[in-house]
Amino acid sequence: MRPQQGDYNSYFDNYISLVKGENILTTLESNTTATADFLKSIPEEKGDYAYAAEKWSVKQVIIHITDTERVFAYRALTIARGDKTPLPGYDENTWASNCAAEKRTLADVIAEFLSVRQSTIHLVKSFDDIMFSKKGIANNNPASVIALLFVIAGHELHHLNVLKERYGL
Repeated sequence: MRPQQGDYNSYFDNYISLVKGENILTTLESNTTATADFLKSIPEEKGDYAYAAEKWSVKQVIIHITDTERVFAYRALTIARGDKTPLPGYDENTWASNCAAEKRTLADVIAEFLSVRQSTIHLVKSFDDIMFSKKGIANNNPASVIALLFVIAGHELHHLNVLKERYGL
C-alpha cells in the first residue's frame, strides 16, 4: 500500500515520489543493500568534505539521514500503537551542527545508519495492515504510519542523490 494525499504534509511529496512500488518492507530492505554498497565505496578521507561553505559534510549528511529515520520511525511507532499525542517537529540544522561528525569516522557513521535501518525493518515487520493505516499528528500535520515509512525511504534516496550529484560521489 502507498500513502494517499491527505495522509501526510505535501512537503513530503518529493520524497514519497522517489519510492517505487507498494511494499515498504521490500523497499527498505533493498534500499539498505544499495545504500550500504554506495556509502562503503566513499573513501574515509571524503567524510569531512562539504561541497560548499555552510553545507553539511558527507558524515553530517549520513547522520542526518539516520537522525531523520529515528524521528520518523518513532513517529510511526507512536501512531501505530494508538498514542494520540501530537508529535513535535525537529530542527535538522541544529541537530546537524550538534552531531560531532568531525569526531567520528565515516565507517562508524555508516555502521550506525545500518544499525538504525535494521531496527526500522524489525519495526515495520511488527506492523499489521491496521497499524499501517493509523493516522496521527506530527509537526502539526497529518501523518499516517505508512506515509511516515515512505518518507524514511524517500528521504534516504533524496540525500543519496544529493551526495552523488552535489558531492561528486
